[in-house]
Amino acid sequence: MLKVNGVDVSYGDTQVLFDVSLDIQTGELVAVIGANGAGKTTLLRTISGLLKPKVGSISFQDDTISSRPPHHIVGDGIIQVPEGRLLFPNMSVLENLRLGAYLVKDKALIDERLHSVYSLFPILEERAGQMAGTLSGGEQQMVAIGRGLMAGPKLLMMDEPSLGLSPKLVQQVFKLVSRINEEMGVTVLLVEQNVRHSCEICSRAFVLENGRVVLHGPGREMLENDHVRRAYLGL
Repeated sequence: MLKVNGVDVSYGDTQVLFDVSLDIQTGELVAVIGANGAGKTTLLRTISGLLKPKVGSISFQDDTISSRPPHHIVGDGIIQVPEGRLLFPNMSVLENLRLGAYLVKDKALIDERLHSVYSLFPILEERAGQMAGTLSGGEQQMVAIGRGLMAGPKLLMMDEPSLGLSPKLVQQVFKLVSRINEEMGVTVLLVEQNVRHSCEICSRAFVLENGRVVLHGPGREMLENDHVRRAYLGL
């Protein structure tokens, strides 16, 4: 479905990604794991078209998208749930959710997707008229994920969805990510610092360090890898 092939990415004169390659098959949940500053968000921004690779290419469903503008990539079905949620705090939960479907003209389809989001996050239906900025951190993350689902993603990219949440909410978020992948059939690219939880739910994981992919393999196997255990699990 998605192929990132040998991309180099820079911010001005500072190179951040070096010869990064990864692939995602339809229906997979793939994790990109690594410490803060490893280049994970830069990778997502490059796939989304917000940054352009200096070297290498990105293809989605066999079409090269490396040079496409971001709104075309969204139209292709690649949707990003950003780090920090980036909601519109002075707009209601419902208004934030509907913004996710701004490219959709079919009202019945929008209502269908909204029903699906409310089924996944019942609390959001109760909070539909509440200003998004007054929600708890966990509820705001639900809105951010729900907004992404309203776009009808073929590939949903989630950037640090557990960031800043309590341990109990972190568990809930990872369960929700699994449900979105397994029950809704959405292909997911998950970017996370939480290595243990990510590797427990993903089919494959790529370890990104200092802008380079240094390891990749099945998620459960990565939990047994000596380097991963030492560097990320404190074992």
